[in-house]
Amino acid sequence: MRLVFAGTPPFAARALSALHAAGHEIALVLTQPDRPSGRGLKPRPTAVAELAGTLGLPVAKPASLRTEEGRALVAAAKPEVMIVAAYGLILPQQVLAIPPRGCLNIHASLLPRWRGAAPIQRAIQAGDAETGVAIMVMEAGLDTGPVLLERRVAIGPADTAGTLTEMLAGMGAGAIVEALERLDALEARPQPAEGVTYAAKIDKREAVLDWHDEAAALDRQVRAFDPFPGAETLLGGEPVKIWQARLAEGDGVPGTVLRVEAGCPVVACGKGALALTVMQRPGSRRLPAAEFLKGRPVAAGSRLGGEPAGGA
Repeated sequence: MRLVFAGTPPFAARALSALHAAGHEIALVLTQPDRPSGRGLKPRPTAVAELAGTLGLPVAKPASLRTEEGRALVAAAKPEVMIVAAYGLILPQQVLAIPPRGCLNIHASLLPRWRGAAPIQRAIQAGDAETGVAIMVMEAGLDTGPVLLERRVAIGPADTAGTLTEMLAGMGAGAIVEALERLDALEARPQPAEGVTYAAKIDKREAVLDWHDEAAALDRQVRAFDPFPGAETLLGGEPVKIWQARLAEGDGVPGTVLRVEAGCPVVACGKGALALTVMQRPGSRRLPAAEFLKGRPVAAGSRLGGEPAGGA
């Protein structure tokens, strides 16, 4: 089929690669404008833009599709179908109406659960047993359209947002190729009215660990915010990233280091305890806890959390 593809991060790039390999004619790739990135804050193209360049596909980076210019880009490409995956820009109804066979979205959840911007992180954070991808016919509402097909996967006890994104990217790439192959035969199933939840965009302020929470909830928070923005706490007034942790035995005043076990600080939570296994100081790199403690010793009785040194 003749397609317009719209996407931005590596998750979307996997789908673009699969569609290209399947022989579809990709008339236009839309992605977000270059953004400052890295230590030098130099503008860098998105993962989708880089792949499209490698494949020799035409790329456009409009700041919005709500303008006449944005709509004209899509119309000029004359797509039969438009494919959208983690694009990050709103598609107005005038754009949705352009492809005669509709606009299909690759959404990383089992709709109607976790409509919105951060379905993978919210599924982990909530302790969901499973998630998946849905190929949805887009309409004006936020992820409200009928579902053509879905694929399910269990969320493992060690899964992070990073590992789950990688898994779902592959599933989504395969699912969209299958959906196009079977487009005439698939039935669009309306989403049920029950079970709707919304996956709000991740706010960096959510990354701060509240040691009064249960250890199981904090473990999920650590995994949900890896690789971004990284769970965070204060140690001696200094911010420290917690990249990996595991549940441990013990109880005490929340935020108190109960002991150092196998090189890992074991911290009391509101219920249970959490052993911190991979940590990072500002300007440093991720380190196994035992290596971290060589440069920043932590003794039993130390406290994590509280206000930064010198006040908030």
